[in-house]
Amino acid sequence: MIFVDSSFFVALVDTKDQWHKKAEDLMPILADENILISDLIIVESVTIIGKRSGGKAGEQLFNYFTDNCHIVHLDEKILKGGMFEFLKYDGTLSVQDAVSVFIMKTKHLDKIVSFDSDFDKADGIIRIYD
Repeated sequence: MIFVDSSFFVALVDTKDQWHKKAEDLMPILADENILISDLIIVESVTIIGKRSGGKAGEQLFNYFTDNCHIVHLDEKILKGGMFEFLKYDGTLSVQDAVSVFIMKTKHLDKIVSFDSDFDKADGIIRIYD
């Protein structure tokens, strides 16, 4: 199982995104993996794709998530854990990224597919982007 960040999904769907080609190149790695995401990844990815490519494109991405990904739904424990990670890095990780790090730690995952270099700050997390 591997955690995947919204930056990957946005790059994959948006052919004009600066990371689009790299996202396509990473697809074979994900073919044999169970993809883990959270509600926050869905919300951010669908919102960005909707703004860039229209509501139907956002809906298609939403359907991909619900049909193909394992989704962690946020609750108070996860939000508080995310806030712990947020404070640990003194706000240098976004709350969303801090929640992702917390989820990864609770699931004993150390790899994330992301083009967001902020994840390089997180202890014990290996960012796959190349």
